[in-house]
Amino acid sequence: MSFDILIVGQAGRLEYEAALLAVTLRHASPGWDGTLWVAEPQPGPAWPEDPRMTSPEVRALLTDLGARTIPFENVEFGARYPNGNKIEALAVLPPDRPVLVLDSDTVITGELSEIAIDFGRPAASMRREDTWPVPPLYGPTRHDIWGALYAQSGLDFSSSQDEDWPVNHWRRYLYFNAGWVTAPSGPALHAAWLDAARMVQWAAGEGGLTELAAQTIDPWLDQIALPLAIHGLGGGRPGAGGGLPDGALDGTHSHHYRYLPLMFATAPDHVIDTVRAATAPNAVKKVLKGYEPFKQFLFQKKGDKARALFDRAALPRKQEAIRRRLKRRNLWIR
Repeated sequence: MSFDILIVGQAGRLEYEAALLAVTLRHASPGWDGTLWVAEPQPGPAWPEDPRMTSPEVRALLTDLGARTIPFENVEFGARYPNGNKIEALAVLPPDRPVLVLDSDTVITGELSEIAIDFGRPAASMRREDTWPVPPLYGPTRHDIWGALYAQSGLDFSSSQDEDWPVNHWRRYLYFNAGWVTAPSGPALHAAWLDAARMVQWAAGEGGLTELAAQTIDPWLDQIALPLAIHGLGGGRPGAGGGLPDGALDGTHSHHYRYLPLMFATAPDHVIDTVRAATAPNAVKKVLKGYEPFKQFLFQKKGDKARALFDRAALPRKQEAIRRRLKRRNLWIR
């Protein structure tokens, strides 16, 4: 099935990440025939500074690669919660096109057109950690907290649970990383995700939902609301319970790297090989060198040095331990 891709392009790091994603997409997936939408937030009351992309070279490269920049207004979020950009950007996409939403800090490493994606069953990345909720010692439990949110949303809580895991184990409950999300259309996901986010904010605030009294909503709001949105749209976990093979995205065909030092430290060899091949042309190098982390890690020696510090088959369990080791060697930049 033909589908589009949505990413956010914004002044600073995100515009260069958008360029790197576009470069790897065209290199690794020449058979993909959709539109790459680069959604650009517009200046307004939600932003104290102009959030639009500032590099004309990045804009030109994106255009040369076939990407289409599309403006959107921040009505609900903005500078107070930049993670909400992708929720609001979905509203301006064509309503009749399925969409793969990607974080800008993603590279494409395989032919996307060969993945069998059922966009009628939305799914999202399972490459997540136990970040939310954090149940208090004396309750409510994780089961109570998620159950209250499902009840507030009018959704069937029991059908969302993975019964391979015991009650109150975090993996039992539908929780995603928002690094990639599939949906039948941008506006459909926008409506479901925004409604869920508004409900969570209300429940944690003036709604006074007791199960949320001890919980921190920021910066997890988009990831708290996403399972509710996906479940409400008839989706679920990737694999047998969701609409695409598990391990294709954030695996064989894409990599969500978060920061370039982490990519060189942790990514499989095929990711690094693809990125290096895609960024080898001089016209690409000239643009990407405009962002200092890319210059140092992609085109100088810091990427190799970061990679030499770690055994990819025996990585530290927590990302923070990886960051500390990189920082000690002066190999952390963002």
